[in-house]
Amino acid sequence: MEKRTVVITGMGTVNPVGNTVAESWAAVRRGDCGVGPITHYDTADMKVKLACEVKNLDIDGLLGKREAKKMDRFTQLALIAADECMADAGLDREQENLDRCGILLSSGIGGFETVETAHRRGRDRGYDSVSPFVIPMIISNMAAGHMAIRYGFRGMCSCVVTACAGGTNAVGDAFRHIRDGYAEVMLCGGAEAAIVPLAMGGFTAMKALCDREDPKRASIPFDAERSGFVMGEGAGVLLLEELDHAKARGAKIYAEVTGYGANCDAHHITAPAPGGAGGAACMALALADAGASPEEVDYINAHGTSTPLNDASETAAIHTVFGPHAQKLMVSSTKSMTGHLLGAAGAVEAIFTALALQEGFVPPTIGYQVPDPACDLDIVPNEGRAAALKLALSNSLGFGGHNAALVLKKWEA
Repeated sequence: MEKRTVVITGMGTVNPVGNTVAESWAAVRRGDCGVGPITHYDTADMKVKLACEVKNLDIDGLLGKREAKKMDRFTQLALIAADECMADAGLDREQENLDRCGILLSSGIGGFETVETAHRRGRDRGYDSVSPFVIPMIISNMAAGHMAIRYGFRGMCSCVVTACAGGTNAVGDAFRHIRDGYAEVMLCGGAEAAIVPLAMGGFTAMKALCDREDPKRASIPFDAERSGFVMGEGAGVLLLEELDHAKARGAKIYAEVTGYGANCDAHHITAPAPGGAGGAACMALALADAGASPEEVDYINAHGTSTPLNDASETAAIHTVFGPHAQKLMVSSTKSMTGHLLGAAGAVEAIFTALALQEGFVPPTIGYQVPDPACDLDIVPNEGRAAALKLALSNSLGFGGHNAALVLKKWEA
């Protein structure tokens, strides 16, 4: 079967630096820091005091109080981002074969806030007293299910659960679904809302989170003083579309998706394989899928979590795949601004990568002060950079050894 061309025709996001794509991209261009004191709960008895929270979002106003009450926060964020994406895409559903429109929406953890709330109520009043909405609010696929109901999409509807790689896997799997002829339209991305005591305590116990109290020295990817990631929350949703279908309805096009790689380290539940071997193989798979050489890549939106192991391993992986060209690449981590959105990270970063290509602007890695010889790349420190970009890569590397990478190409009609 001939492989079809797939393009991005709509985008929506809610994240720690903005509640729309336009707000978020303007903040990323400025290098705004989304890190701040946790307001969702009292941190007095907890080691980690900082996170990247979504700010000033009127959820009840956007979704309706009655409907919002039946959803966990991760689903609420997903639907708000999806509504923006659908409006942006301008898809006329009355003109579509909705059996050929599908959804792939990731969440690494799902309804963690609901788990905590329901457990407290059950402990205090008896477990039979919990809300009848508890199970539908908890399960990770429910954001995808709500989106399908909301827009009437009757094609494939699924949830990718691959930890921090989930958002990228969702976009990549949706890309393949269209490219291989199973759909014309796919709504895809990820959503996460895990800034709750149980999740934060769990990540703190495994020493994954930064416990500093200075927001400017917390999420500092590739810096020698990095000490852990900063938890973020939010959602990113993209509309992918087969090219001829998009052209026929006069859709605007942000970028083309040309390649996707996915594999597993098969090494350790949390640590990357030595030398970033799995990540390197994944990037190579994505480039081969795109029919592109390493030398054609101009920019990489790195996974760049601000943990000691990840950033050094990802740097080693980039050197493995790109050889001498690694020194010419621009490699930045937008997690320096948004924190780590877990299952939503790859989707939000795909949006930023598409906009970088469209506008010829590379986002910075902010907070960078102390160079690390193990991270010897051009990480676009502290200030973004205008550059002629044609091809970009976006990486996601998840717990369990899950790796995913997307190749995006500048759209030139």
